Amino acid sequence: MSEKKKHSIFVNGAITPEFITNSIAKHSTKTNIGAHDIFLGQVRNDIIDNKTVVAINYEAYQEMAEEQIHEIREAAFAKYNLVCMHIYHSLGLVKAGEICLFVFVSAKHRKDAFEACQTIVEQIKAITPIFGKEILEDASFVWKENR
Repeated sequence: MSEKKKHSIFVNGAITPEFITNSIAKHSTKTNIGAHDIFLGQVRNDIIDNKTVVAINYEAYQEMAEEQIHEIREAAFAKYNLVCMHIYHSLGLVKAGEICLFVFVSAKHRKDAFEACQTIVEQIKAITPIFGKEILEDASFVWKENR
């Protein structure tokens, strides 16, 4: 199990490149890490009913989502030989091309990092109560379906 305490995984708006860079840079002093795996979820400009998606407005049942992500996190630490993990998800408006999900997993070996990161992302998409309204170019919206 990890020694980390629960903290909010939510970020207002897009997750910036600077935030991601700073997170990565902080790990250069951790010499027991041999591999990192990073997943960056980016808002696509899909076409829905002949209209382009220009942004997604994310909402969540925050307390429940954070509890579920804490459980996902603890299960990953129990299953894989991980050194550390960071998970962040946007709330509010995120424009097409911007980052909305950042999962950063560190381990002694690459196999654990790869497998843990993929499992974590799939579980977040499948079970957490985080919802997105896809905002279309004409300001109409549709609720996003996770695929």
